[in-house]
Amino acid sequence: MKRMKGQLAVGIVCLILGLVLSIQFKNVQGSDLDWGGSTQQFQQISRDLKKEKEDKQQLLGQVDLLQRRMKEIEDKESQEDGQLKNLSAELEKYKMISGVRAVKGKGVVVVVDDPPIGPDHPSDLSVIMINYDLLLSLMNKLNDAGAEAISINDQRIVSNTEIHLAGNNVNINSVPTSPPFIIKAIGNPDTLEAALNIRFGIIWQMKDTYNLQVSIKKGEEVMIPRYDKITKFIYAKTLEDLNQQ
Repeated sequence: MKRMKGQLAVGIVCLILGLVLSIQFKNVQGSDLDWGGSTQQFQQISRDLKKEKEDKQQLLGQVDLLQRRMKEIEDKESQEDGQLKNLSAELEKYKMISGVRAVKGKGVVVVVDDPPIGPDHPSDLSVIMINYDLLLSLMNKLNDAGAEAISINDQRIVSNTEIHLAGNNVNINSVPTSPPFIIKAIGNPDTLEAALNIRFGIIWQMKDTYNLQVSIKKGEEVMIPRYDKITKFIYAKTLEDLNQQ
């Protein structure tokens, strides 16, 4: 809006100057065509014509000045718009990294569930909950493979996410969760799948050692929600703040 107002004002000034130049030009033409008086009148008209030409040059100079000024304003605003767009893009990138933006993209969906109920695994005993550290190992392996965003049971994993056993639940971001655990990760699907399926790796360990039911599915549009907690920094300060103390 500010840019449009500036351009409109400069345009109006240029229009007025153009009309003035047009009127002066007609006056000069009329003086040349209607001549029929004395030598004194001719000299007066000559002086008037010279002054009109000087005024015309002065007005043309003002038009050029205004046009250059308008060009400078447009260039400056264009540069500022570009800087603003770059800052907005950079801010959006850090919002995605910090987890405050919901994201979607190619990736994998891993489902981890307890072994089938039987004599060795009664229904009241959750193997994966007791061994929840396996979820941490799985998450670390996904990060190593280049995952750009991860969630477990729709809880976004960020730098201060905690995963621990709390009574009959596993708390993730202070939210109670239970099996099956659905782990979503955005990244190169082939790379993520290969990293998980490596021989004697985390998936092999889950299946072979703990008899867990694990499935991996690649997806073209994996959706991961945003981190919905509010992070407050009480002890951590930026270096700028520390230098000012």
